[in-house]
Amino acid sequence: MISRFGKMSLLAVGLVSVIGAGGFAYAATQMENDGIPSTPAKIPLIQAVSAAELHANGKAVRAEYEKTKQGWVYDVEVVSGLKVFDVRVDADKGTVIASTEDKADRDDDHDKKD
Repeated sequence: MISRFGKMSLLAVGLVSVIGAGGFAYAATQMENDGIPSTPAKIPLIQAVSAAELHANGKAVRAEYEKTKQGWVYDVEVVSGLKVFDVRVDADKGTVIASTEDKADRDDDHDKKD
């Protein structure tokens, strides 16, 4: 999987775990609870990352599986040129449901600027 993301470090991409025979993927960062979600995604992480990269025309640097008011989504951070986009992908359908340019800062240290 590292070759898919080029020279990025595992820390930047996040910890990816494949759980059980069903093979659903879950991404977590150091700052979040890395427990297993109660609802497995219907699409794999790599499919969500591909959809986000195509949508933003860039390369993913971070991906998380998280619960929102609308349900479970993949939140994928994509770098395209000098811009960074936060792309949300529906975890059941694999479609992009939102995309915004991240203007707060270029890192994701979960500080007050994020």
